[in-house]
Amino acid sequence: MSFSLDHVQLVVPPGGIEQAARFYGEVVGLERIERPATLGGVGAWFRAGPQELHVSEHDGFVAAVKAHPAFKLSAADLEALGARVKAVGAEVRWDYRLPRARRFYSFDPAGNRLEFLTRD
Repeated sequence: MSFSLDHVQLVVPPGGIEQAARFYGEVVGLERIERPATLGGVGAWFRAGPQELHVSEHDGFVAAVKAHPAFKLSAADLEALGARVKAVGAEVRWDYRLPRARRFYSFDPAGNRLEFLTRD
């Protein structure tokens, strides 16, 4: 059997999708892709390499403070992203505990935990 990860779903509170879309598109730099209208509801989809990030509004929203997606990028891109995230006032917490990796944690505007890393 062969399989891979297709997408990760994150939720934001009602009314939070445009702020999330700006963060993931303009700050993180993900490409926004079309979300099928047949799905209904409110959401935004993004391409993250061969995988996708799906963000939608949810009435019972609770921020994911431990569970999180981890985005892998080059060392140069990681540094630049850390600067962009910090420039918009979001927390950038560098973590050096993972061997052969450089990473930081942050939170999207809704409070969902995110990891960004590069590996040796």
